[in-house]
Amino acid sequence: MSDKTSDYFDPFDADRPLRLGCSCGRHGSEAEHAAATLRARSETADFETYSNEFVQASLMKALFPQDAMRRSFLRAVGRRTAMAAIGSVLPMASLQAMAQEKGALEKKDLKVGFIPITCATPLIMAHPLGFYEKQGLSVQVVKTAGWALIRDKMLNKEYDATHFLSPMPLAMSMGAGSNPVPMNVATIQNTNGQAITLANKHKDKRDPKQWKGFKFAVPFEYSMHNFLLRYYVAEFGLDPDRDIQIRVVPPPEMVANLRAGNIDGYLGPDPFNQRAVFEEVGFLHLLTKDLWDGHPCCAFGTSTEFIQKNPNTFAALYRAVLQAAAMARKAENRELIAKVISPAAYLNQPETVVAQVLTGRFADGLGKVQNVPNRADFDPIPWQSMAVWMLTQMKRWGYVKGDVNYKQIAEQVFLLTDAKKTMKDLGMTPPEGAYPKFTIMGKVFDPAKPEDYLKGFAVSRAA
Repeated sequence: MSDKTSDYFDPFDADRPLRLGCSCGRHGSEAEHAAATLRARSETADFETYSNEFVQASLMKALFPQDAMRRSFLRAVGRRTAMAAIGSVLPMASLQAMAQEKGALEKKDLKVGFIPITCATPLIMAHPLGFYEKQGLSVQVVKTAGWALIRDKMLNKEYDATHFLSPMPLAMSMGAGSNPVPMNVATIQNTNGQAITLANKHKDKRDPKQWKGFKFAVPFEYSMHNFLLRYYVAEFGLDPDRDIQIRVVPPPEMVANLRAGNIDGYLGPDPFNQRAVFEEVGFLHLLTKDLWDGHPCCAFGTSTEFIQKNPNTFAALYRAVLQAAAMARKAENRELIAKVISPAAYLNQPETVVAQVLTGRFADGLGKVQNVPNRADFDPIPWQSMAVWMLTQMKRWGYVKGDVNYKQIAEQVFLLTDAKKTMKDLGMTPPEGAYPKFTIMGKVFDPAKPEDYLKGFAVSRAA
């Protein structure tokens, strides 16, 4: 391993120097210091604050249904005076208390699986920052070796909820690659956050037309990584099943396989793209945001059965993860979050690597330092049009056969309505609609016409 990691404290590595304390002297490590700082920030945006503001806003809208009238009143008397006046005639405190009431938790002790990648940032950071505890939950976040194991542990009910690749719940619900078991996507964990990384020996082969015979790794068949890699090479005239090889490799093993020459590159999750640059074994060919800016990657979800049996527990989990996502979206929190999720219990990565991913200030392995603030983002909205696009790619490459009821499956699996309701309850402003169009490599995807979209591809397995 490169000596660049010498500053990184790995508690399982006896050869590394033991570093205690933090810059303020009140915490055991810089990660604990960062977690305390972020917790302090989150206290200004906790559930009680959100719900109080939600009640106030609802009352104002009820009393002054016209926006212009409401704004005029607030300008004339000020918000504080307006709330005091309304409170003198309406039981605002009681209404706010009711808004904060939550049903009794059916289950408090939970196991939530995750793969150690930055895509899972909201789900991971919710643990050290106490977001689960605030909801009355005792959550064990369990680092898991690979996606097949995540799938199996969900099917066997060993995990209560999990970090998913966003196409996985679709595949599992349909019985593609496993027995059919209904699963749900509660939130998208991250958007963007992937890259195509190539071995340094291929710096002279930046044109995908030169990639015939290359061996690539992706983390799982039912992944955005697989679908985006296939999409990309096919747009350059290559058949991903005949002109290149695509292998499934767990993300933590991608850099080692690149170094050993077992693969020529991978379309993988971060921080392993940046780790290849850090280790000087690979370079960033492109960020996947350059293929589809705002594309989904990973998701947070659980089984339909768990939701039905534990609705209040599920709602509490929902609130915790959405609040974590809201914090993760803010650029000013990214460096501190990198400190919190880098230690061995979570990502077990050098903090500088994680920070480069989250802040978007990074070396690309080609001699440049780039500044791409939205290299990774954490927009939680599970758009149902995203699900439709994934289903088109499953059909395009032969993972599902025959007719597909795109809209029905998307709406059964991607819980968009629930996400919007929970966001609204937390005082957030959910977006409108359910089926926005997207542009992938310059081509507009209309979710209302999935079969027409499929017919437009020159390279495809769809009948």
